[in-house]
Amino acid sequence: MSFEDNQKQVHAWVSQFKPAYWPIHQQLAHLIEEVGELGREINHKYGIKKKKASEKPGSIEEQLAEITFVLCCMANSSNISLDEQWEKMMQERQYKRDVHRFEKKK
Repeated sequence: MSFEDNQKQVHAWVSQFKPAYWPIHQQLAHLIEEVGELGREINHKYGIKKKKASEKPGSIEEQLAEITFVLCCMANSSNISLDEQWEKMMQERQYKRDVHRFEKKK
């Protein structure tokens, strides 16, 4: 599935609501909230802070999907193609900015 497919699916779902998309600053706040929840899940799985018995189960995978949903909302409401931007970013990383930045496997 491409970002374009994800963006279309998100748009079809949010279009049933008024407003379809929240203002961008509210979407950013939502994204930050979801990233915090991802951090919490990572801390529970790999860190010393384990979940309380009263806390509902969650997962890193679930939080990554939530973050992707919010990113699609932000892109859609700003008329941004994540596929196009992904390609630009990967070209930059592979052939310009990060071409010699990291040690490569032999």
